[in-house]
Amino acid sequence: MSAELPVVAVVGRPNVGKSTLVNRIVGRRAAIVEERPGVTRDRRELSAEWTGRAFRIVDTGGWLAEGEAGLTGEESALAAKVSAQAAEAVRSADVVLFVVDVMTGITTEDAEVAKLLQQSATPAIVVVNKVDDERREVDIWEFQGLGLGEPMPVSAIHGRLSGELLDAIITKLPEPDENDDDWEARDAADALDDGIFNIAIVGRPNVGKSTLFNRLVGEDRAVVHDMPGTTRDAIDTVVETEDGPLRFVDTAGLRRKSRIDEPTEYYSLVRALEAIDRADAALLVIDASEGVTHQDQRLAERIDAAGTAVTIICNKWDLVDAEDREKVRRDVADMLGFLNYAPMIPISALSGRRVHQLLPALREAEAAYHQRIPTAKLNRVIRDAQNAHPAPVVKKHRPRILYATQGATDPPTFTLFASRPLSAQYLRYIERKLRESFDLGPTPIKLRVRPRTS
Repeated sequence: MSAELPVVAVVGRPNVGKSTLVNRIVGRRAAIVEERPGVTRDRRELSAEWTGRAFRIVDTGGWLAEGEAGLTGEESALAAKVSAQAAEAVRSADVVLFVVDVMTGITTEDAEVAKLLQQSATPAIVVVNKVDDERREVDIWEFQGLGLGEPMPVSAIHGRLSGELLDAIITKLPEPDENDDDWEARDAADALDDGIFNIAIVGRPNVGKSTLFNRLVGEDRAVVHDMPGTTRDAIDTVVETEDGPLRFVDTAGLRRKSRIDEPTEYYSLVRALEAIDRADAALLVIDASEGVTHQDQRLAERIDAAGTAVTIICNKWDLVDAEDREKVRRDVADMLGFLNYAPMIPISALSGRRVHQLLPALREAEAAYHQRIPTAKLNRVIRDAQNAHPAPVVKKHRPRILYATQGATDPPTFTLFASRPLSAQYLRYIERKLRESFDLGPTPIKLRVRPRTS
């Protein structure tokens, strides 16, 4: 498991190039990068490898000193939470990369971070970024005053001297267990092929996704704040349950494209949509105090189109009175009727009320998502459904399903060999019969019709 790999945490004040360095090390644009501070907020773990040694690299938000000038009360509170995430990454790491900027020299924030790292037992490497040519290398020795040993120059954007940095990282990693055969590196796509059920937590901004994520994970893994748009990137965590592991992916809030007014938010949208596409199931979080909106409906359509099992979560249920609760239920049934197979669970992520109901619902969705039905049983149900309710006559001919087979799982996909094309209404009837007969409620079903050729 990737959890057994050594961990390298990348920390530093905002806008020194931490995410660019992470992308350089993992060899792809995995972290969102923009030339302004505050883009990265949560901890994001990725897989990396160098000279046959695999490790996990953790990208963190900008670490700010307490009482940073120029920040409002809300911004200061958010900065404190981002800094706490970076501090937690240091505590759980085997090696720390402390990134600084050669262009600005040592700042107050750099000195504060250095003091904390000096008190930590974790080995640290001072990485002086933006050293784009040899003329800049003479400027790196100023950073030896941070008290963390000899600094290493690098240009993350150009890749200059990145190999030397990786060599230094490898020498500081703990020795692998000789009995452990699972030190092979994996990228993000490979990690999702490890058989763990993946659940994406999606919804509009400020509906409580990160609060629910932290409640499910059991620690303050995602930055939670009442400012919308706090989560920038999709971050994932594997949670061990009594029935086995689950991977939860916290995503950025999804807004209409017309309201996306900055590049960072656009890339956050792309990451969230990617998380939906590669997930096995989705928790669609709706703010019950606001009711079901058209954007909630659009998100539900996106999840449905991805063929992902889904559970509808009505969060902040404790803020809604009895009359409005009935209205929310009616809106879910009306506006999200195409997800009528999905269970709706009202919860309060903040207090934890009814959150315990999510894991059984997700396990039920997982079982249905992976279910494979024997061909004989499938055709028996199809035959009985047609005998009870034959397809309507079309142009003096009555279509009939001759044979059916399940071609795939994740989600269950059925191919229907028919004498003629079948109407959408009749396919909905067949789908309902399949759900009733094989307990496929919480997962989408794909039906493919192959009419008999002349």
